[in-house]
Amino acid sequence: MTEPVELRALAWRCRRGMRELDVLLSGWLRSEYPGANRDEKAAFERLLELQDPEIFGLLTGRLASADPSIEAIVCLLRRTAQQ
Repeated sequence: MTEPVELRALAWRCRRGMRELDVLLSGWLRSEYPGANRDEKAAFERLLELQDPEIFGLLTGRLASADPSIEAIVCLLRRTAQQ
């Protein structure tokens, strides 16, 4: 189970310079992160280490990551955004 302190820290990291990223990342954190498996959580945390333009590029399909786990979490984020 994810500790509240960890979730608060991740929520802070989801706050980005682009409103679109704030909404998408924070929404996924609230709705999907608690039920995600360990690999998905780790990939999401690595995604948050990237710069805003790179995250935006990945989420819009303009960029691709060489890291398969990042690509997988991006697909999950896109799928969640479409719901």
